[in-house]
Order: sequence, then C-alpha cells, then structure tokens
Amino acid sequence: MAAITGSRALVVVALLCAAAAMATAQQASNVRAKYHYYNPQQNNWDLNKVSAYCATWDADKPLSWRQKYGWTAFCGPAGTRGRESCGKCIQVKNRGTGETITARIVDQCSNGGLDLDYETIFKKIDTDGRGYQMGHLQVDYKFVNC
Repeated sequence: MAAITGSRALVVVALLCAAAAMATAQQASNVRAKYHYYNPQQNNWDLNKVSAYCATWDADKPLSWRQKYGWTAFCGPAGTRGRESCGKCIQVKNRGTGETITARIVDQCSNGGLDLDYETIFKKIDTDGRGYQMGHLQVDYKFVNC
C-alpha cells in the first residue's frame, strides 16, 4: 500500500476535519430553551392545528409517529434548520438538574435556541421548577435517532 504524502495527506486531513466538524455540529451546549404551549394532547397531536412549520411535510404522518415524542421548535446554534430539521429528534438535557428527554422537531423559531412544549418536554426536565420561574432553561442538546 502506497504511503499518503504531500497534497494527498492534506486532502485526507481536510476530510477528517470536515467529518469531525459535522459530528460535533449536531450538538450544542449551554443553549437557552424557552417553553411554548403547543398543547399537543388538547390539539389531537395535529400539527396543522398548532400552525407548526413542519406541518407541510409531517402533518400526515401516523398519529403514533406524531405523539411518540414531545414537541419542540428548533433554531439552535448547531444542526440542520428549516425543512431539513423537521421530524428529527434531539435529546435535551437540563444543565441544572441533569434530566434528559427526547423531543421531536415540529417547528422553527428565531430565538437561537429551542422552544420546548411546556407539558411534554419542558415540565418533565424542569424537575426543580427553576426553569419555569426564570422563563427558560439552559440545556445541552444533541441530535439522536427517533
């Protein structure tokens, strides 16, 4: 097997760096997560009824798919956005309590973080109530398989 030298070595290093950047770009730490009242249970898990951005692509998914995870809007600093993020899942960890939960991205936002559904996500990881008192949580998130 021939040794990798010169410009080939640079290409290999560049590809490895790009792969590492892509892997780390799918997660972020110390992100602000606010709560949002999607109320999916009261709205029959209907993405159209709550005017979710992702309804265009995901409203016709089976009910079991729509209700498997709580909902969030995503506009975090790392990861795909817009249509590319619709239907994907993120694991969200409350930095204050260590509680984690998986959420499905159903919407977009513009606050640079997350808008977690209050009942299905936010309240479940805000076990000490401090997030509700402050109006937000500081979280870490990473994209995970649904």
